[in-house]
Amino acid sequence: MRRYRKRGFRTEWVGLNPVQPRLTAGTVKAAHETAEARRESPGFLRGEEVKVHHVQLAIPSGGEARCRAFWRDLLGMGELEKLPALAPRGGCWFRVGSLEIHLGVEDPFVPARKAHPGLLVEGLHGLAERPVTAGYPVTWDSGFPGHGRFYTEDRFGNRLEFLQAEPA
Repeated sequence: MRRYRKRGFRTEWVGLNPVQPRLTAGTVKAAHETAEARRESPGFLRGEEVKVHHVQLAIPSGGEARCRAFWRDLLGMGELEKLPALAPRGGCWFRVGSLEIHLGVEDPFVPARKAHPGLLVEGLHGLAERPVTAGYPVTWDSGFPGHGRFYTEDRFGNRLEFLQAEPA
């Protein structure tokens, strides 16, 4: 029989059947105190210590060639070789600087029309010419103070935002 055993605020498996741990006033209070301590900790999601490694977007099965045409050929990102253990799942990965875009197969596929990565770039206007020339929609938006930005979408309808800080 598999059960949870309490170890302070943490729980661990014991036995074979899963049993949900019970929340009591004490465990809820401990969770809030732990969360508050993390927020006050100088190493928890603060400043230069936290960076985005990658953003994942969904693509339909068999969409890798269209991803390459957009991310590699149009935007100029370098393609990365997927880890051998992940390659059979399909999709592809791209990198520019320290940012990676991972495109993973999702079935059924639904494009992200609201949720999107916001990519901070240099040469925003020159970059915007690329999707326009290739027939992609580009929508300029002045609603982000201190930044120029535009939205476009990839070959599958996933929303993308590109922005650049305006000179002070």
